[in-house]
Amino acid sequence: MKVKLIFSLFVFVLLIFDNNSNAQSGKVPPFRIIQPNGKIFKAENLPFEKPILIVYFSPDCEDCQEFTEGLLAHNMELKNVSIALITYLPVEFVTQFVAKNNLKVYPNIYVGTEGNSLFIKNYYGIEQFPFVVLFNENGDLIKKYSNREVNINDLLIQLKKL
Repeated sequence: MKVKLIFSLFVFVLLIFDNNSNAQSGKVPPFRIIQPNGKIFKAENLPFEKPILIVYFSPDCEDCQEFTEGLLAHNMELKNVSIALITYLPVEFVTQFVAKNNLKVYPNIYVGTEGNSLFIKNYYGIEQFPFVVLFNENGDLIKKYSNREVNINDLLIQLKKL
Protein backbone atom coordinates (compact mmCIF):
# COMPACT_ATOMS: atom_id res chain seq x y z
CA MET A 1 0.00 0.00 0.00
CA LYS A 2 2.80 2.42 0.92
CA VAL A 3 4.65 1.59 -2.29
CA LYS A 4 1.56 2.43 -4.37
CA LEU A 5 1.10 5.73 -2.57
CA ILE A 6 4.76 6.69 -2.98
CA PHE A 7 4.67 5.67 -6.66
CA SER A 8 1.49 7.71 -7.25
CA LEU A 9 3.01 10.77 -5.59
CA PHE A 10 6.18 10.35 -7.65
CA VAL A 11 4.20 10.09 -10.89
CA PHE A 12 2.14 13.20 -10.04
CA VAL A 13 5.31 15.18 -9.31
CA LEU A 14 6.71 14.09 -12.67
CA LEU A 15 3.48 15.13 -14.36
CA ILE A 16 3.61 18.57 -12.76
CA PHE A 17 7.17 19.33 -13.83
CA ASP A 18 7.19 17.67 -17.22
CA ASN A 19 3.87 18.95 -18.60
CA ASN A 20 4.82 22.61 -18.59
CA SER A 21 7.53 22.18 -21.18
CA ASN A 22 6.81 22.11 -24.91
CA ALA A 23 3.35 23.75 -24.71
CA GLN A 24 2.48 25.54 -27.95
CA SER A 25 -0.51 27.81 -28.18
CA GLY A 26 -3.08 26.61 -30.71
CA LYS A 27 -1.72 23.05 -30.73
CA VAL A 28 -2.57 19.93 -28.75
CA PRO A 29 -1.05 20.59 -25.32
CA PRO A 30 1.54 18.06 -24.11
CA PHE A 31 -0.64 16.44 -21.47
CA ARG A 32 0.10 13.28 -19.51
CA ILE A 33 -2.59 11.24 -17.84
CA ILE A 34 -2.65 8.13 -15.71
CA GLN A 35 -5.06 5.56 -17.11
CA PRO A 36 -7.08 3.11 -14.99
CA ASN A 37 -4.45 0.42 -15.69
CA GLY A 38 -1.81 2.67 -14.04
CA LYS A 39 0.01 3.42 -17.30
CA ILE A 40 0.92 6.93 -18.34
CA PHE A 41 -0.61 8.11 -21.62
CA LYS A 42 0.91 11.16 -23.32
CA ALA A 43 -0.54 13.53 -25.88
CA GLU A 44 2.21 12.44 -28.25
CA ASN A 45 0.71 8.91 -28.16
CA LEU A 46 -2.48 10.13 -29.84
CA PRO A 47 -2.81 9.14 -33.50
CA PHE A 48 -2.31 12.50 -35.23
CA GLU A 49 -3.58 11.36 -38.61
CA LYS A 50 -7.14 12.04 -37.50
CA PRO A 51 -8.99 14.79 -35.62
CA ILE A 52 -8.45 14.99 -31.87
CA LEU A 53 -11.00 15.80 -29.21
CA ILE A 54 -9.93 16.63 -25.66
CA VAL A 55 -12.75 16.48 -23.14
CA TYR A 56 -12.01 17.77 -19.64
CA PHE A 57 -14.62 16.30 -17.33
CA SER A 58 -15.52 15.23 -13.85
CA PRO A 59 -16.81 11.66 -13.47
CA ASP A 60 -19.51 12.81 -11.03
CA CYS A 61 -20.75 15.67 -13.24
CA GLU A 62 -24.24 15.12 -14.74
CA ASP A 63 -23.50 17.31 -17.78
CA CYS A 64 -20.31 15.32 -18.36
CA GLN A 65 -22.22 12.04 -18.18
CA GLU A 66 -24.80 13.33 -20.66
CA PHE A 67 -22.06 14.56 -22.99
CA THR A 68 -20.30 11.18 -22.81
CA GLU A 69 -23.57 9.38 -23.59
CA GLY A 70 -24.01 11.72 -26.57
CA LEU A 71 -20.51 10.90 -27.81
CA LEU A 72 -21.13 7.19 -27.47
CA ALA A 73 -24.50 7.48 -29.26
CA HIS A 74 -22.55 8.87 -32.25
CA ASN A 75 -19.66 6.43 -31.99
CA MET A 76 -19.86 5.46 -35.67
CA GLU A 77 -19.44 9.10 -36.73
CA LEU A 78 -16.63 9.53 -34.20
CA LYS A 79 -14.72 6.30 -34.82
CA ASN A 80 -12.07 8.22 -36.78
CA VAL A 81 -11.56 10.78 -34.01
CA SER A 82 -9.04 10.37 -31.20
CA ILE A 83 -10.83 11.27 -27.97
CA ALA A 84 -8.97 12.02 -24.74
CA LEU A 85 -11.20 12.19 -21.67
CA ILE A 86 -9.21 13.90 -18.91
CA THR A 87 -10.08 14.60 -15.29
CA TYR A 88 -8.21 15.74 -12.20
CA LEU A 89 -9.90 13.26 -9.86
CA PRO A 90 -8.11 10.10 -8.64
CA VAL A 91 -7.78 7.00 -10.79
CA GLU A 92 -10.48 5.21 -8.78
CA PHE A 93 -13.07 7.66 -10.13
CA VAL A 94 -11.75 7.20 -13.66
CA THR A 95 -11.98 3.43 -13.31
CA GLN A 96 -15.61 3.66 -12.20
CA PHE A 97 -16.45 6.07 -15.06
CA VAL A 98 -14.82 3.77 -17.62
CA ALA A 99 -16.75 0.76 -16.28
CA LYS A 100 -20.06 2.63 -16.06
CA ASN A 101 -19.81 3.75 -19.70
CA ASN A 102 -18.11 0.58 -21.00
CA LEU A 103 -15.36 2.76 -22.52
CA LYS A 104 -12.91 -0.12 -22.88
CA VAL A 105 -14.68 -1.20 -26.06
CA TYR A 106 -13.79 2.07 -27.84
CA PRO A 107 -10.19 1.90 -29.11
CA ASN A 108 -10.20 5.60 -30.02
CA ILE A 109 -11.09 6.80 -26.50
CA TYR A 110 -8.29 7.40 -23.99
CA VAL A 111 -9.36 8.12 -20.40
CA GLY A 112 -7.25 9.17 -17.46
CA THR A 113 -6.43 11.63 -14.72
CA GLU A 114 -3.91 14.42 -14.77
CA GLY A 115 -4.06 14.32 -11.00
CA ASN A 116 -3.11 17.39 -9.08
CA SER A 117 -0.81 18.70 -11.81
CA LEU A 118 -3.94 20.42 -13.22
CA PHE A 119 -1.95 21.11 -16.40
CA ILE A 120 -4.90 20.99 -18.81
CA LYS A 121 -7.23 22.73 -16.35
CA ASN A 122 -4.76 25.60 -15.94
CA TYR A 123 -3.70 25.61 -19.61
CA TYR A 124 -7.26 26.42 -20.71
CA GLY A 125 -8.44 28.14 -17.51
CA ILE A 126 -11.25 25.61 -17.18
CA GLU A 127 -13.94 26.50 -14.68
CA GLN A 128 -16.92 24.41 -15.84
CA PHE A 129 -17.34 20.84 -17.06
CA PRO A 130 -17.39 19.45 -19.60
CA PHE A 131 -14.83 21.51 -21.48
CA VAL A 132 -14.18 20.31 -25.02
CA VAL A 133 -11.42 21.22 -27.46
CA LEU A 134 -11.37 20.09 -31.09
CA PHE A 135 -8.16 19.84 -33.13
CA ASN A 136 -7.63 18.84 -36.74
CA GLU A 137 -5.42 15.93 -37.80
CA ASN A 138 -2.36 18.22 -37.65
CA GLY A 139 -3.05 19.06 -34.02
CA ASP A 140 -4.21 22.62 -34.83
CA LEU A 141 -6.93 24.12 -32.63
CA ILE A 142 -10.31 24.31 -34.40
CA LYS A 143 -12.79 25.14 -31.65
CA LYS A 144 -13.24 25.24 -27.86
CA TYR A 145 -16.55 24.56 -26.11
CA SER A 146 -17.30 25.32 -22.50
CA ASN A 147 -20.11 23.66 -20.53
CA ARG A 148 -22.98 25.79 -21.87
CA GLU A 149 -21.69 25.69 -25.45
CA VAL A 150 -21.10 21.94 -25.77
CA ASN A 151 -23.38 20.60 -28.46
CA ILE A 152 -22.85 17.20 -30.06
CA ASN A 153 -24.52 18.26 -33.31
CA ASP A 154 -22.27 21.31 -33.70
CA LEU A 155 -19.28 19.15 -32.90
CA LEU A 156 -20.28 16.69 -35.63
CA ILE A 157 -20.71 19.56 -38.12
CA GLN A 158 -17.23 20.86 -37.24
CA LEU A 159 -15.77 17.37 -37.70
CA LYS A 160 -17.39 16.97 -41.14
CA LYS A 161 -15.63 20.16 -42.22
CA LEU A 162 -12.23 18.64 -41.44
